[in-house]
Amino acid sequence: MFLGIDLGTSGVKVVLVDGDQRVVNQEAVPLSVSRPHPLWSEQDPEEWWRATDQAVVALKARHAQALSGVRGIGLSGQMHGATLLDQADRPIRPAILWNDGRAAAECAELERREPRSRAITGNLAMPGFTAPKLLWVAAHEPDAFARTRRVLLPKDYLRLRMTGAAASEMSDAAGTLWLDVGARRWSEAMLAATGLKLSAMPELFEGSRPTGTLRPEVAAAWGVPADAVVAGGAGDNAAGAAGVGVIRPGDAFLSLGTSGVLFVADAGFAPNPAEAVHAFCHCLPDTWHRMSVILSAASALSWLARLLGGTEPELLAEAEVADPDIGDLLFLPYLSGERTPHNDPTATGVFLGLTHATGRPQLVRALLEGVAFAFADGQAALTAAGTAIGEVSVIGGGARSPFWGRILAAALNRPLHYPAGGELGPAFGAARLGRLAATGEAPEAVCTRPQTAHVVEPDAALAERYAGKYERFRALYPMLKPAWAGVKL
Repeated sequence: MFLGIDLGTSGVKVVLVDGDQRVVNQEAVPLSVSRPHPLWSEQDPEEWWRATDQAVVALKARHAQALSGVRGIGLSGQMHGATLLDQADRPIRPAILWNDGRAAAECAELERREPRSRAITGNLAMPGFTAPKLLWVAAHEPDAFARTRRVLLPKDYLRLRMTGAAASEMSDAAGTLWLDVGARRWSEAMLAATGLKLSAMPELFEGSRPTGTLRPEVAAAWGVPADAVVAGGAGDNAAGAAGVGVIRPGDAFLSLGTSGVLFVADAGFAPNPAEAVHAFCHCLPDTWHRMSVILSAASALSWLARLLGGTEPELLAEAEVADPDIGDLLFLPYLSGERTPHNDPTATGVFLGLTHATGRPQLVRALLEGVAFAFADGQAALTAAGTAIGEVSVIGGGARSPFWGRILAAALNRPLHYPAGGELGPAFGAARLGRLAATGEAPEAVCTRPQTAHVVEPDAALAERYAGKYERFRALYPMLKPAWAGVKL
């Protein structure tokens, strides 16, 4: 048996997987996000731990015998979060999350301090990454910065609570701006530019390697053997890739979760920061990947459901049976700013083209199309950089909607492959990494592609309609950017 733990933004998901890679059961516990000021997004690390413990204990109540046979545990998690710990490894302040946009000025300062930043890290300095957040803390909360003795990513804080080990792995560490991504080691130059020393960083491992075993009290509470190994694991996207077998060059997936990701595996380090494309390590040795990221995907639909007072399935059902022609109505899904291709934390969500005839179904369809067009922006950025995109699998909670899948396939003008169990996402990939750490098997023998449940081919007529509408979508950002930047129009 193998256990996969995924620390997402909206909740913790735990899956129990047997030796035949069948999911025995799963459990999820929701998390809340605090937004005390504009652009801020924070969580309490202790809530992560309480939710994880609650999820595993709930699984134990149903599957105690299966948990007693667990040999390996894998961790995946939301990337970039800055978890600041004191000398006793206690959180100093709430963790600053990946979709927090307060550190825009610190990005420029970081690249000023270390002009080689993009060459070392392969990425633009973006407010969501970890290093600029520490510069913000140093400038605005100097007492907290002075007390900081260690900085961990979210899933690695769980590891610390589980095992007592301060460790991380390459895929998640690549999103900090402290990693020399090509060399797969911490960059002392980037740390110095942030006012930190190497001693503040956890030890680095590959995602498929063991990092330790559970503390005795945790093993007893969870009913898991004390010698079960905890793998390095992965950032959420790399774990999702392991879960759907995206580990060979050109293999790709589209993740329709809180954020949206188009992820392509690479054999080498091939950065393209000019297009705000992320170039990171994969969770397996000697493997890298590139990806485009949009900050609001399925979370945009959740936002609209709260605003309109309906459930997400209700809204999707209404939009699906309504007239598909919504005219010139467009939605820009920049509810948390945007990364690829704009790298703009000040961008905001926009509905354009509202009339007296606009109702719930039209708003919903415009939102689904807007997210699809944002994915098309990401696809264009990847291909402009020379990325060859092969078969694309779809994972994440939004993958449950065939209706949205048809819109995405038409907007991207490519077939989309829906794997069986794709909604399990990173948690299943984490379980696979736990297995690799426990057994030492070859990654290609374990991280195989699951059976395809169905393929959504692009509708030719819809793709043609979207081609023109996408051009109008692309034209809106440069028109609105001066307003977001505070320029008086």
